[in-house]
Amino acid sequence: MPQQEAPAVTVENGASAAPEPAGVKSARRAIDLIETFAANDVWLSLSDLHARTGFPRSSLHGLLRTLLEAGWLEVDTNTARYRLGVRALICGTAYLDRDPVVPYATEALERIREKTGFTAHFARREGTDVVYLETRESRHSTHLVSRVGRTLPTHATALGKALLAELTHDEIDGLLSGDLRALTPNTITTAEALHAECAKTRERGYAAEVEEGSLGVRCVAAVIPYRIPGTDAISCSMPVTEVTDADAQRVGELLAEITAELGQQLRRAGIR
Repeated sequence: MPQQEAPAVTVENGASAAPEPAGVKSARRAIDLIETFAANDVWLSLSDLHARTGFPRSSLHGLLRTLLEAGWLEVDTNTARYRLGVRALICGTAYLDRDPVVPYATEALERIREKTGFTAHFARREGTDVVYLETRESRHSTHLVSRVGRTLPTHATALGKALLAELTHDEIDGLLSGDLRALTPNTITTAEALHAECAKTRERGYAAEVEEGSLGVRCVAAVIPYRIPGTDAISCSMPVTEVTDADAQRVGELLAEITAELGQQLRRAGIR
């Protein structure tokens, strides 16, 4: 049976725009599907994916088969459920290998861990989230799963608030509209409170949060000033039972100093 053409799209002046090519639509759906898997840490069935994406089951069959054959997905044949495949890791690693900032940031993380004894993270803002690109765990840490590649909402992290503070009041409101999701009982959930925290961050030169992103952990973070507005930041995570407010302040000031030096390094190296 011949495939029906997509209906023409009418633009503001009444003219008909060309329909979106089927190949473009399929590519967008494939990307959405991969991101759906990335956002869920469980094996997903066809029914799960239909519920999450709204894509027709017939389209999902074809997309899953193509992504499976290309190595982007793996399947459990006993349950007919899928998860991300090794190609996702290969491409993600290639991104880090080719990013010119990562080697410089890694050296800074090593310095921070050496000076503080705590875990240090390097992250980049991607829309409303921060994406962890590199981590150096505390030598005393029992955390065995790498955070690299994981995301957290900007409003709930010191990293995110440091990067949001680079934006104007209106830019923040345009980026974060609606309710702010709570990750813990301490997470900021109102625009007013978030703006107040961003103002404090600009004043002291680093961001701070106590058990907003994860219970039992407090963090400080500072932007790496080599772009305007800043896109990257470094944080230090500390157990709440092991540090005082004065300790956290000292670490925050250290981060501000090290990130300022890192920003100068990157600019001298011509990295923008």
